Amino acid sequence: MTSCPATVPKFSDLPLNAGDPPHSAWGLYGKDDQLGTLNRQTDKIVAAAAREEIKSGTRISLNWPLDAQSKIPFFGRHIFHKEIIHKAPRTVNDDVWTFNTQSSSQWDGLRHFAYQKEKKFYNGVTLDDIHGPNKSNVNGIHAWSEKGIVGRGILLDYRRWATANNVPFEIFEAGAIPLKHLKAVAESQGTEIKFGDILIIRVGYMEAFRRLSEEKLMTLAKVVPPNLIGVEQSEEMLEWIWDNFSAVAGDHPAFEAWPCKKDLSLHEVLLAGWGMPIGELFDLEKLAQQCEKEQRWSFFLASEPCNVPGGVASPPNVIAIF
Repeated sequence: MTSCPATVPKFSDLPLNAGDPPHSAWGLYGKDDQLGTLNRQTDKIVAAAAREEIKSGTRISLNWPLDAQSKIPFFGRHIFHKEIIHKAPRTVNDDVWTFNTQSSSQWDGLRHFAYQKEKKFYNGVTLDDIHGPNKSNVNGIHAWSEKGIVGRGILLDYRRWATANNVPFEIFEAGAIPLKHLKAVAESQGTEIKFGDILIIRVGYMEAFRRLSEEKLMTLAKVVPPNLIGVEQSEEMLEWIWDNFSAVAGDHPAFEAWPCKKDLSLHEVLLAGWGMPIGELFDLEKLAQQCEKEQRWSFFLASEPCNVPGGVASPPNVIAIF
């Protein structure tokens, strides 16, 4: 495991400023920073990832179809709508897409989730900064589009490990994946963790979702909030993420176990505290197959969020390269 650079404060030193929300790192990269932990994806780290991870040129998309939840999306989000327009009398087509940016594969951006008690987003941005008379595009998803979310990705295939080790879990129940299990997955795969990596966790959500009958899907979608598997909410989990990663993602809808069973929320700390992207609903089935085939669970990852000034979230437009 590559150690955390000395320039990165210890987790125990957070928050950096007296009076700031718990575990926050506001001001680490400047008071006006909008990249958060993406600052860890330095040119040197990205170049090393490309050099070490790209061997065969095999490319795997991690994007779930935008209309994958076309009937009954969880969290009450709007479904994807596509209109194809025949521009008669010419033989020409245009189309119009209307969709919630979080109804399929997505990066949660820095406007999505604030510290709920303090009502502040990353680096102290308020709702008034976003909605008020002097509103701006601060913390918008466009800030991440300029250089993208790029570097060495690692897949921790929890589904594969749990099945092999007879560890029971239910995807559509609010079960928490403990840190010790994730470390065991990495060890079993022989996957080295390097500072600045993009962490991706597979629970097998897409496979399970496709098996749901429409009746079962309707029943689950009516549960508010939905009950879903995810990583545990603990200071140990936060410290591990802080010490190692530049972004996190998974194939399940909330990354962390949902709903929160504790006062500690990973969405609050990662998004509002550190400015760390959270990827959700990534389609990891083909990626898992390729990792199994090659017997390596690391790869080069390239993602460019959409350049929407002031946007809250974005499809990831993400691809893994072996």
